Amino acid sequence: MVEMETLVSLCKQRGFIFQSSEIYGGINGFWDYGPVGVELRRRIKDSWWKRMVQSREDVVGVDTSIICHPQTWIASGHVANFADPMVDCKKCKRRFRLDEIEQDVLRHAQDEREKFKARQCPECSGELTEARQFNLMFQTHVGANQEEASVAYLRPETCQSIFTEFKNVQAASRMRIPFGIAQIGKAFRNEITPRNFIFRSREFEQMEMEFFCHPKESDKWYEYWVNERFEWFCSVGIRKGSLRLRPHEKTELAHYAQGCTDVEFQMPFGWSELEGIANRSDYDLSQHGKVSGKDLSYFDDAAKEKFIPYVVETSVGVDRTCLSILIDAYHEEEVKGEKRVVLRLHPSVAPYQVAVFPLTKKLHDSAYPIATELRKHFAADFDSKDSIGRRYRRHDEIGTPFCVTYDFDSEQDKKITVRNRDTMQQDRVSIDQLQRYLSDAIHSSI
Repeated sequence: MVEMETLVSLCKQRGFIFQSSEIYGGINGFWDYGPVGVELRRRIKDSWWKRMVQSREDVVGVDTSIICHPQTWIASGHVANFADPMVDCKKCKRRFRLDEIEQDVLRHAQDEREKFKARQCPECSGELTEARQFNLMFQTHVGANQEEASVAYLRPETCQSIFTEFKNVQAASRMRIPFGIAQIGKAFRNEITPRNFIFRSREFEQMEMEFFCHPKESDKWYEYWVNERFEWFCSVGIRKGSLRLRPHEKTELAHYAQGCTDVEFQMPFGWSELEGIANRSDYDLSQHGKVSGKDLSYFDDAAKEKFIPYVVETSVGVDRTCLSILIDAYHEEEVKGEKRVVLRLHPSVAPYQVAVFPLTKKLHDSAYPIATELRKHFAADFDSKDSIGRRYRRHDEIGTPFCVTYDFDSEQDKKITVRNRDTMQQDRVSIDQLQRYLSDAIHSSI
């Protein structure tokens, strides 16, 4: 498995991900996506949206504001409870989440003496302070005056505005229970210790869906969405062996949850959550109805029954998905005595599906129209800089499945050479058949 330092270096070199504000020394917990990374990220979101919304009749989408009415976060419990217990080392001044120190020590402890290390700094063994609660929401102000009445928060999750818009969406879309509301959007958490590259950051993007159903059918839909969401990760190219489902123990569940299962990925730093699927009962709609004074129940006119829907939530991070795809796709191999780095990205999420190369700059004008035509059908790049070997290496490292080379023979036989990224097999294909060839090759792998 690739080491994180190696992947971070590749991401910077090839334009996937940069440290935000790097020229000023960077800012911890914030990242910028470069020209290649933004394409990968967009394709991940497109794949999720197509599977969760466009291909279904029972899910609709919304795009809600980053800042909600402050009462939203009072009703959800975030103002009172969205905090982590933190400890500081009196010696090295590092700050840690208490639960992570305890879990790591207890996981490896052999006896009672080793369990005592939970009270020591994991970096320098110094003495730790007593735990203190740190609220993770970013606070801001609405309007010109910074008074208490103007306090607002950047949303720490995207789901709450789905709950507050439940009645509007249901009425406008004329959807009947069961149905879902999906959203892709930014969220913000003032993590005390952001780490592991883009896995845990302060600004991130979520892809969430809240599925509203009858209480008696919630267990059925919960099981359905656990399996459906696992299969989506496989559809974007992540190997099943790199994934697992981990149902939560009863002691882990939130007080309102009927059940929760995480889709986990084997990161270089251990098994880690990519997505949570939870049966949230009727807690959310009940809370917002109570605090707002509005009736958020649903009336089934066919059954002549009024009830507050249960909610099955699927919540996955775009950035964590991006990271897992990059890790799983990274391969090193030896070709003719030289190391070859290749990202075996699934064609559906690869930043470019095909790249067109003129063998030399003299052939630029002849090769360029081929790329122009391919762009109408595929994510295509035209690359004429550096030697042909460097261009192959560059596109191997950004995961381009097919590279097309226009050479001097192409001038006569009207054929080009197509190289497969994974097998390195080269086929000579007529230019007028190139679109069909690539379409068949790409779709057979999708």
